[in-house]
Amino acid sequence: MSIADKQKDILEELGLFQDWQERYEYVIGLGRKLPPMAQDLKSGDKLIKGCQSQVWLDAALQEDGKVHFLADSDSVITKGMIALFVRVLDGETPDAILTADLSFIEQTGLKEHLAPTRANALNLMATQMKQRALEFATPS
Repeated sequence: MSIADKQKDILEELGLFQDWQERYEYVIGLGRKLPPMAQDLKSGDKLIKGCQSQVWLDAALQEDGKVHFLADSDSVITKGMIALFVRVLDGETPDAILTADLSFIEQTGLKEHLAPTRANALNLMATQMKQRALEFATPS
């Protein structure tokens, strides 16, 4: 499934809900489904700087050339927000991540319903995930 297909699925799932309370619950549920992140990985170098809550992101390049992301947060809504990106970008190649159009997050409408600091965190998360993928990219 392509990155665009994964984004489309998320947008369709969010479209099933009638109000923002239900959509928030959905996003929080995605966060709860994230695999637990080991405590020793929750180090300062894994923190996404600039987020209101603490958000940790780890990335590893698998033998098949695809990036695997682990993420966690001390806030349930923020953990759900990073879970959206993990769902879309996990298991993709560094090049696919780097060229991915992540404007789907604008289409979710989340930014309009979050405090400005939390909305800014969405941009920081996307940027940090692309930065981690860049570390694994093959120089062209």
